Amino acid sequence: MFPALLIEKTSEGAQNVSEQSLSDAQLPEGDVTVRVEWSTLNYKDALAITGKGPIVRSYPMVPGIDCAGTVETSSHPAGGWPACCAEWLGGRGKSLGWSG
Repeated sequence: MFPALLIEKTSEGAQNVSEQSLSDAQLPEGDVTVRVEWSTLNYKDALAITGKGPIVRSYPMVPGIDCAGTVETSSHPAGGWPACCAEWLGGRGKSLGWSG
């Protein structure tokens, strides 16, 4: 389990943001799991959280695009992220079509 902000859409179409404990089973398949040591929320994340901009393209969404940490596992089809590799990630579409 890990703490995360979660953006969901209600049945009425409103956006709901809450802090929740998520499990690895709730993450998308075929991705890279990074033990995050540092993370930030930026302007784009603020737009997503407040609903002030058309940022979130699919729900539920965990916002956040900037992080640094160590790769724990990788099942991404493109490969290139071996376990124990130090990783920094900024942007590249995270928090748009899939969770940050």
